[in-house]
Amino acid sequence: MEGAGACFRKELVSKLLYLHFKDDKTKVSGDALLLMAELLKIFVLAAIRSVQQSQAEDLACVDVDQLEKVLPQLLLDF
Repeated sequence: MEGAGACFRKELVSKLLYLHFKDDKTKVSGDALLLMAELLKIFVLAAIRSVQQSQAEDLACVDVDQLEKVLPQLLLDF
């Protein structure tokens, strides 16, 4: 899963950030965009792990318990 090489495009991350900025003059560097893209990737992987955990427990939806079970792995990703 981690080795799949999927990532967020810088343009998408930029648009997502600029949608939430209050000041139109706010600028984001290329390095900051790459960092945000990596953080988004890590959180999406954690969500996928949560879904897999709930499926392993034969549950219909992801609950806080499944998120808590994958949280240690999320922290190790940092």
